Amino acid sequence: MAQSGAHGNMDISDQKATFGGFLAATVWGCGLTAQIVALLTLAFAIGAGWWAGLAAFVVIGVALGLSFRLSGVYWAVQVALWVLMVLGGLIIPALTSAAG
Repeated sequence: MAQSGAHGNMDISDQKATFGGFLAATVWGCGLTAQIVALLTLAFAIGAGWWAGLAAFVVIGVALGLSFRLSGVYWAVQVALWVLMVLGGLIIPALTSAAG
């Protein structure tokens, strides 16, 4: 016989926090994957160039951050990635032309 009793008295704040962290990690991971695929596809597979790929990278990052209302940590990571991508776009061509 099933026990009858009050349901919902257990403290599930830890489970909610864990699930929230899992969802945030999933959004970050899928978003970064989409950004990288767009960047590499435009820059190398299609041949549109690094700057078109970087523009897609930024647009996807901004859209994801705004649509999911992500935290300041997300925006700090995005800005750091954008700066590194711009520096890479400026330095790599200079290095390859100097070597050739």
